[in-house]
Amino acid sequence: MKKIALSLVALVATSAFASTITLYQDKDTGAIYTKPGPNRVALGEFISKDELKKEALGEIKKELPYKNTLQTHFHVIKKNSPEFLLGKETGPNMLVRPFDNPDMYMKFGVRVMGTFENYKEENKATGVTEEDFWDAYLRRVRFEVTAGFGKHTSFTMDIRNDKANYRDSGEKEFNVGDAYLKIKKPFGTSLANFKLYRGKIDVSRTETVKSAYVIHYDRPHVADEAAQYISHNRRATNIQMYGNWKHKIAYQIAMGDGVYSGKLKDARGKKFSSSTASGFHQDEFFYGGKIVLSPFDGWEEKKRTETYFAQGKHFSIGAAYWKSPDINFVDGSGKAVKLDHTLINYELSAHYKGAFVQAEYFKFDGVVSDWNNAQVGTSNGWYVTGEYVIPSLYYIAPFARYEKWDKLEDANGYDMRSKIAGINWYLRGNSTKVGIAYQEDDYDVNVGDKKVKRLKFTTQWFF
Repeated sequence: MKKIALSLVALVATSAFASTITLYQDKDTGAIYTKPGPNRVALGEFISKDELKKEALGEIKKELPYKNTLQTHFHVIKKNSPEFLLGKETGPNMLVRPFDNPDMYMKFGVRVMGTFENYKEENKATGVTEEDFWDAYLRRVRFEVTAGFGKHTSFTMDIRNDKANYRDSGEKEFNVGDAYLKIKKPFGTSLANFKLYRGKIDVSRTETVKSAYVIHYDRPHVADEAAQYISHNRRATNIQMYGNWKHKIAYQIAMGDGVYSGKLKDARGKKFSSSTASGFHQDEFFYGGKIVLSPFDGWEEKKRTETYFAQGKHFSIGAAYWKSPDINFVDGSGKAVKLDHTLINYELSAHYKGAFVQAEYFKFDGVVSDWNNAQVGTSNGWYVTGEYVIPSLYYIAPFARYEKWDKLEDANGYDMRSKIAGINWYLRGNSTKVGIAYQEDDYDVNVGDKKVKRLKFTTQWFF
């Protein structure tokens, strides 16, 4: 038996450089052979221990590039995300790259933001509560897609539906939101990038931040006015150039299609479309730009957002000038009116770990007092907001906002004030979050003469 064992070891040792070896045994003597012969039976294929280790390591090495390739070509989890109660934040959107051209890609995403709220409206003159009801509606629904054509060029768009089932508005309709061609670093520098078609112009920081990343779903009233004052929904078809220098200085300049009469309001808050005015048209493009500075080393702003999840720090200040000229209409008294819309915006934002603060000031010129009997004046407003994220409490974040807007300067009774306080709970960052907020809006005698109180329960699912 010892001879047989020694023979087997010797045979395997002499075959160490072979991947496998077939052994044969004499039926009478038990001797081991490497070749078939009379009275011999095959024992099967054998492999040396060293060769087995080599093959196992080889398979592992083969799998690693495959796994890395899959992560490069298919991924949805945000790498630098904190670990929330329900896991790491996603996206935004799922990225898919073709294996034969990894410079090209597709991104797909969906978002739904729902609100359940109690709405109360009080007539300030009489003290009577004229409306008091519960409402449930979809604040925002989005289907988002981006197609990357190469290293420098991509196209982004979304199909959206806002406020479906809000009050008696029904299901509403889907329409195009963002729809822009982006040309990134065509000259190999972050100083010059371009967008064409329906990309946002930076009339306001909170209006430029993606709605999935704002603290509260309903932005300040004065900022919403700025979003319509220069260009329809701050993204009517335009061309823009933007860039930054080491994230210390960022800028945007743009020109394009102007305002839309269906979204314009006079100082009283009345829409042009609901007045007796007529003959609206605009004959020139809007134009303007914004510059944002991050003056302190290590405090640079690298992304426009309001939700930082207690990560890092930033401080930035900015200023913008926009003009939407040659707006023409006939007011309700039959008078021909020609005016320019001018908007000046100042912004400040900062965060340090869990604490975040943001403030903006707006100055409007070319404000119409009343579509039915137009006088042209000016308006100004501001807001300040903040949030404090508490990671030790599963990323619960109390927030607050205060807003003041004088809708027609040099005239009495046109003030509007708004205050809001609430709590957000980031269950999976901005991918999954819930919140509760109380908002109170106070309108002066010429802008509604009412007080509105809203208790809102909010939810967001964003993939």
